[in-house]
Amino acid sequence: MTNDIDFNGAHIYAIPMRARFRGITVREGMLIEGPAGWGEFCPFADYDDTVSAGWLATTIEQCTVGWPEPVRDRIPINCTVPAVGPERTHEIVANSGCRTAKVKVADHPDSLAEDLARVEAVRDAFGPDGAIRVDANGVWDVDTAVSHIRQLDKAAGGLEYVEQPCWTIEELAAVRRQVDVRIAADESIRRADDPMRVAVAGAADVAVIKCTPLGGVRRSLEVAKAAGLPCVVSSALETSVGLAAQVALAGALPELDFACGLGTLSLLNSDLVSGSASLRAVDGYLPVPRTSPTPDPTLLDTYELTDPEQVAWWRDRLARVVSEYDRAHTNE
Repeated sequence: MTNDIDFNGAHIYAIPMRARFRGITVREGMLIEGPAGWGEFCPFADYDDTVSAGWLATTIEQCTVGWPEPVRDRIPINCTVPAVGPERTHEIVANSGCRTAKVKVADHPDSLAEDLARVEAVRDAFGPDGAIRVDANGVWDVDTAVSHIRQLDKAAGGLEYVEQPCWTIEELAAVRRQVDVRIAADESIRRADDPMRVAVAGAADVAVIKCTPLGGVRRSLEVAKAAGLPCVVSSALETSVGLAAQVALAGALPELDFACGLGTLSLLNSDLVSGSASLRAVDGYLPVPRTSPTPDPTLLDTYELTDPEQVAWWRDRLARVVSEYDRAHTNE
């Protein structure tokens, strides 16, 4: 299947971000064209070739065979609040059109006071209604998680859930036994050999599914079924090209009980897709695409990565990951 894709012609982009998120200020990746359209390959720099092969599988599915038929036409989304101050937080939420907010917490070891102020600002922007969820990206230990969740729940006037408060499944289960707030598993789902183990261990109430690292929409639907939990689809900070696969997954899930974390274009200074095809939410919803969007040539030129060393790094990385993918799929 990789023989049908123009890997050598991949476009490499570098788009500045509006605020630091996941430790980065510029989002880099590659757009790759195949017989069915465009796909995006953008694993973060710290991911090895084996992990990145899952991201490539999503790219290959997207630009060769496309996605399953959706069961819904639009997806409710949450707005995403990075580690910013209360005033900026209030502005993001008030202008989002969303009734759910996902708030970054635990950005540094002494962040609790900032986290509480951020959550309070979200509640102030929403008023008494509106759902607030927080994401700690697995950095807390069990005791810290229990203490901070209780305080954040109070500041929020009730949290919808806490995403990945600790790193391991065992730690998640220990936290879940001690708090009254739902626990959502993100990294624990996609890194587990058996996604059902999270549910069996009593570690989570919600599964956060990210199509891009899991290897495509079809593979993600299998993981969601195996997890045996209500699912939220979340992005991996892609442009509209890669984000389209995530929205397609949310559109194909048999049930969707929560707003999804797919409003992340707001974290980037620009997109690589223009006009109505750009996946920016309207009134808190995204339309479900049937096909992959086509990048705008002008935007590709504007945000082309120009550092020769970094360009070489991306092209060498892609070649290695394609080889990794081919080895893993030799007998298919």
